[in-house]
Amino acid sequence: MSILRGGETEAVRAEFGFDVRNTMGDGFLGRTGTIRTPHGRIETPAFIVVGTKATVKAVVPEAVSALGGQAVLANAYHLYLQPGSDLIDEAGGLGRFMNWPGPTFTDSGGFQVMSLGAGFKKVIAMDKTGVRSDEVIAEGKTRLAHVDDDGVTFKSHLDGSMHRFTPEVSMQVQHRLGADVMFAFDELTTLMNTRSYQESSLERTRLWAERCLTEHARLTAERSYRPYQALFGVLQGAQYEDLRRQAARDLGAMDFDGYGIGGALEKENLGTIVRWVSEELPEDKPRHLLGISEPDDMFTAIENGTDTFDCVSPSRVARNGAVYSPDGRFNVTGAKHKREFGPVYDGCDCYTCANYSRAYLHHLFKAKERLAATLATIHNERFVIRLVDDIRASIDAGTFFAFKQEFLGRYYA
Repeated sequence: MSILRGGETEAVRAEFGFDVRNTMGDGFLGRTGTIRTPHGRIETPAFIVVGTKATVKAVVPEAVSALGGQAVLANAYHLYLQPGSDLIDEAGGLGRFMNWPGPTFTDSGGFQVMSLGAGFKKVIAMDKTGVRSDEVIAEGKTRLAHVDDDGVTFKSHLDGSMHRFTPEVSMQVQHRLGADVMFAFDELTTLMNTRSYQESSLERTRLWAERCLTEHARLTAERSYRPYQALFGVLQGAQYEDLRRQAARDLGAMDFDGYGIGGALEKENLGTIVRWVSEELPEDKPRHLLGISEPDDMFTAIENGTDTFDCVSPSRVARNGAVYSPDGRFNVTGAKHKREFGPVYDGCDCYTCANYSRAYLHHLFKAKERLAATLATIHNERFVIRLVDDIRASIDAGTFFAFKQEFLGRYYA
């Protein structure tokens, strides 16, 4: 299926592209490259900073750029509800609205639909013990979303109003948001769903992917005055190899600009699942893994073929006083840091470590000052971005596995 329809030209499509620079070889699928977008280049592998509601919480966009962030990802579901995709469109698109000059991503809202429907928080793996059930819901939660073959009906978590997302509506919302990279609307299942439901859900997502492509083509032609927006298909299939490979083959045959690897999965199966789909997907299209940021997960994902990934964790844990260091993550609110007048760790090149001490961060958190979240978030985002930059450099230099062993051996010691 081609999305070059309705008067769209190759020149418009050429605003987005992906070039592979180096590959790891020896049976490993890791690689370095460059994603080209209308708002700049992304050197891969890359960590995409999450700015869910058109903001990286507690940090101004200028700071995100200064700490090395190459792109920002926002959430279509949240922005649809507030302030509204029409308002952001009127403002000139997501980047202009939030004063971010670089590349932007928006996800489709599929994760939020699952979360509303089953009540699980933002985790990549849910407890899968016990009996399989297709009516699974988290303890103490009320189902706020209902899926059918045409789309999803859901209740706003803000005011209780009812809404309807279909593949077409998701594309319309994301086109109005104006991100450089969008994701097709998909259904995210839980690990507790039955095999039969995983199969029917996968087919539903495949059909939704075709509808997303059709609507994307229509909107691209209709909105040709705006820069081209790339569309990534999203691969589901839980932890079943045949379903994951089937999803990769089905969507890989469609004319997407790239692919997102989604779904609930267990941490120990992360690399295996990424490898399954990477082996099936076109080599000249970028692959984005949705929702990881732990160092061991990043190394595993990258060596198995991931080009970009995102996660809210660096900023979320920062707001609770947890900060990263080469010797592991620790909580700066601990009593032993009260009189530590050095940086979070020696050698960190972030703004926070260049200007402030552990003792000051400790004080800010204890005093419940808002600056605490800002300084800790700057540090954590810089730590993750710098790590991925170093991983990229190690692939180019042919030293990936030596760097992996050294870094993880110290971080998890």
